[in-house]
Amino acid sequence: MKILILKPSSLGDVIQALPVLRLLKLHWPESEIHWWIDSSLAPLLEGDRDLAGIVRFERRRWASPQHWPEMFHSVQWMRAQNFDLVIDLQCLARSGAFAWLANGKTLVGLDEIREGARGFYDIAVRRASWHTHAVDWYLAVAKAIGLDPGRAVDWLPENRAVAAEVRRKWRIDGARWVVLCPGARWENKMWPLKSFVELSHRLLQEHADLKLVVIGGREDMGRGRVLHSADPDRVLDLTGCTSLTEMVEWIRLAEVTVTNDTGPMHVAAALKKPVVAIFGPTAPERTGPYGQIDRVLRASLPCIPCLQRRCHFEEALACLHRIKPEQAVRQSSLFLA
Repeated sequence: MKILILKPSSLGDVIQALPVLRLLKLHWPESEIHWWIDSSLAPLLEGDRDLAGIVRFERRRWASPQHWPEMFHSVQWMRAQNFDLVIDLQCLARSGAFAWLANGKTLVGLDEIREGARGFYDIAVRRASWHTHAVDWYLAVAKAIGLDPGRAVDWLPENRAVAAEVRRKWRIDGARWVVLCPGARWENKMWPLKSFVELSHRLLQEHADLKLVVIGGREDMGRGRVLHSADPDRVLDLTGCTSLTEMVEWIRLAEVTVTNDTGPMHVAAALKKPVVAIFGPTAPERTGPYGQIDRVLRASLPCIPCLQRRCHFEEALACLHRIKPEQAVRQSSLFLA
């Protein structure tokens, strides 16, 4: 049995799709599974015990005509594999086209009318309702091909080599750690930095054995520096410094993660580590921390969820400003007693 999964991005979406991979391998242990993924996220899955290989989607390179021959050769390779099953969990016109071009015996995808990708599929799986969580939708795809979505799976097994390297590089010692993730892809998903600063002060005052680590990409380095200055001895700024796999292991060793609605939130949920998630314009019922929706902090406003990248409410970003640091402190402290 040869299988191709298409889920190129984003980080959170890839994490939420992992149960499908695990269930496939449990059901067909001798199967050969490949994953089509954006090259920037490929390190997350390299060496995964359940994957036979990774097919890199070079989205940025292939936007230029001079690199189209690379894309052509990638499609040729996929077609030569004679996949028995192709599963598109991205459901965009682009992913649907690549899935169709792979020429597998059976093509399964999500029934999403947005871009017409379902027209490529042999089997299209509808979202049960608007409120259905993305993970449950992906699990419905697994059920549609005969898998048992109720089987327990380990989403992100520990990478022992990376975990050991994290402890060596940053001298974790015996401290208890809280992960802070102050960035996000949308500006109106980001809790005010001053709120993260106040949260940091309060947590450090109330828990003498606690240390904080700030994670994020290079675009978050300014925020990381501000948080580090709150207490340079007890706040470690790692924005722009960790690999994807190191970030995963940091969240695994931490007591709790306080985060905006962004990729590391889904990592924490996948690891079943306590997460305090700050939500503004998006809908936690659909894309919140799976299994921990009750730990989401959100304001009560008539415009929520607007699902928009820009705020149009009369009080700009009220959905974030009305979530107070003491709420996050109180929620976090439940896991720090």
